[in-house]
Amino acid sequence: MATRIDKEACREAYNLVRDDSSDICWASFKYDGSTIVPAGHGSDYEEFKSQCSDDNRLFAFVRITTGDAMSKRAKFTLITWIGENVSGLQRAKISTDKTLVKDIVQNFAKEFMISDPRELEEDYLRNELKKAGGANYDAQAE
Repeated sequence: MATRIDKEACREAYNLVRDDSSDICWASFKYDGSTIVPAGHGSDYEEFKSQCSDDNRLFAFVRITTGDAMSKRAKFTLITWIGENVSGLQRAKISTDKTLVKDIVQNFAKEFMISDPRELEEDYLRNELKKAGGANYDAQAE
């Protein structure tokens, strides 16, 4: 059966993360049968990380604050989590299903495909976003 996505519910979760007046910094999207649906959202990144187990696969849209002493700005990332115990067929399918998610999650600085929990560390993601952002003026603070 072809995968579908609950566009309205997923778009609502996506907009919560994009909203500057909200403290929501992540929204995740999981499989419910053959439909991708919101799995949750929140202001505590650790809560998101707890969803990333070895037995599941999910997508997440995450806001991370970057910048230096002179300016802070929000950067967004799309994370595809594939747990170590996810079957080969499900691993292959997630690549094509990601296009459904990208129809809704359109504005992000960098995309990650992650299977190693260490790569979910917020500092790791922040450093990768800094690298992707071009000029780095943090040296002025040293």
